[in-house]
Amino acid sequence: MDYEGDPPPSFDAMKSTAKNVEVQGFNPGLIVLIVVGGLLLAFLVGNYLLYMYAQKTLPPKKKKPVSKKKLKSERLKQGVSAPGE
Repeated sequence: MDYEGDPPPSFDAMKSTAKNVEVQGFNPGLIVLIVVGGLLLAFLVGNYLLYMYAQKTLPPKKKKPVSKKKLKSERLKQGVSAPGE
């Protein structure tokens, strides 16, 4: 079964089908990937910009006042006697 001339007719049909296929724009998976990636990038950039804006405009956080009990125990650990003892 050696074909030395023209290819068999079944191959001719495949060639004509392959020639009629046209490129139909972007792959739908690529469009979804671009949209999701764009939204993720916009979210991250927006968060960074909000963080930078908050650093400039908001006052620094107030520290909790240290209790007298804790101050006394810290002084005792360091070997300094608390006043009034």
